[in-house]
Amino acid sequence: MVYLIKHVISHLESIAPPVYQENYDNSGLITGDREAEVAGILCSLDVTEAVVEEAITNGCNLIVAHHPIVFRGLKSLTGKNYVERTVILAIKNDIAIYAIHTNLDAVYQGVNQKIAQKIGMQQTQILAPKKGLLTKLTTFVPKESANEVLNALYQAGAGTIGEYAHCSFQIPGKGTFLPLDGADPHLGVRGEEARVDELRVELMFPEHLRTGIVRALREAHPYEEVAYYLHSLENEHQEVGSGMVGMLPEPMDGKSFLLQLKASMGLEVLKHTAILDKKVQRIAICGGAGIFLLGSAMQASADVFITADVKYHEFFDADRKLLLVDIGHYESEIYTKELLKDLLSQKFSNIATYLTNIVTNPISYL
Repeated sequence: MVYLIKHVISHLESIAPPVYQENYDNSGLITGDREAEVAGILCSLDVTEAVVEEAITNGCNLIVAHHPIVFRGLKSLTGKNYVERTVILAIKNDIAIYAIHTNLDAVYQGVNQKIAQKIGMQQTQILAPKKGLLTKLTTFVPKESANEVLNALYQAGAGTIGEYAHCSFQIPGKGTFLPLDGADPHLGVRGEEARVDELRVELMFPEHLRTGIVRALREAHPYEEVAYYLHSLENEHQEVGSGMVGMLPEPMDGKSFLLQLKASMGLEVLKHTAILDKKVQRIAICGGAGIFLLGSAMQASADVFITADVKYHEFFDADRKLLLVDIGHYESEIYTKELLKDLLSQKFSNIATYLTNIVTNPISYL
């Protein structure tokens, strides 16, 4: 089967919808033609000139990266810095660049889950779930049509809560209506009031699926005029948010855990606060710059909080309440390229998909 760049984008965005990216971010297609056929895919944390050259060498016309090469607006393309040179090189060689950044950070099966797997964490959950992302649909369906309508809504993405699908609440009742002269009723006749056995059905769904949910409802519902209403919910979306928290299989002393962390994440060095005189087992993590979650990690009773880009004075904020560890930005997110390759290889098994061999870390250690 022939796949176009837009098919790859659609798959990735079904996993990490763009609506979940932060407002400062620039995830999405940065260069390239959505309608172009995919010859090969190169997965990378960053995009540099060297990464684009590697894509050319491997016959790849699509780079899927975590970090967007264009983060702020470009006012010119003259090659005066590495960003402009990289974009120019990609465009000259018909290389599409797609970034999946903070939206992949935000979803349960994203960046932080990959880190958790590397560390060996279990019973993981989002550390700081986001609110205001869920909507409730209430509609009224004749009993004999309920299964058909519900199945259509489930297919469109409604009624899934965590690891449970087909979640709905149903109340039997009587629906009444009077078809007027211009009506074409599925039940009843014009000019006569009808009383019908109906179910009041309620389901939750992610707000970004609203258009498809309403379309599925209208197409599957037997009534000419469909009665429904939508409510925005303040509930936390347990599978979307920042960071992750979970448990080690067994408690460990702090120093042993740090040594295991270095080995499992392939670290040359890490920075940390004083090792506390207690065992550690409950671990909080956030790939990239995550010190904003320190309070959430404390509220979650984490013994350790692992992140990157922690400033000097921010280490004081740990206040001996947990072990704060900075493993480096690149080091915390480098395995994202493996996550991307796995997600793409499972779906597009006939497309050559590579991991970059380029070390894009701008920081060296002596």
